[in-house]
Amino acid sequence: MFYDTTPFTAENSGYRIAFRPGEQNVCPGCGQSHWTIGRMTAECAFCATALPINNGGSFGAGRFTVKSLAA
Repeated sequence: MFYDTTPFTAENSGYRIAFRPGEQNVCPGCGQSHWTIGRMTAECAFCATALPINNGGSFGAGRFTVKSLAA
């Protein structure tokens, strides 16, 4: 049996279904476009399909930043 030992990279993983704020979002489950939007997910108002919200990154006081130390 073959085991893939290469690390996961998001840019090579293909298209991911996600709710994109500011765009026309169609539900992959039923084809409707009415959503209940929360902090982390958006749920279709017709069939309750939940999608993660793709907002392009984090913002606000709770974000994590990593600072490198110069040697």
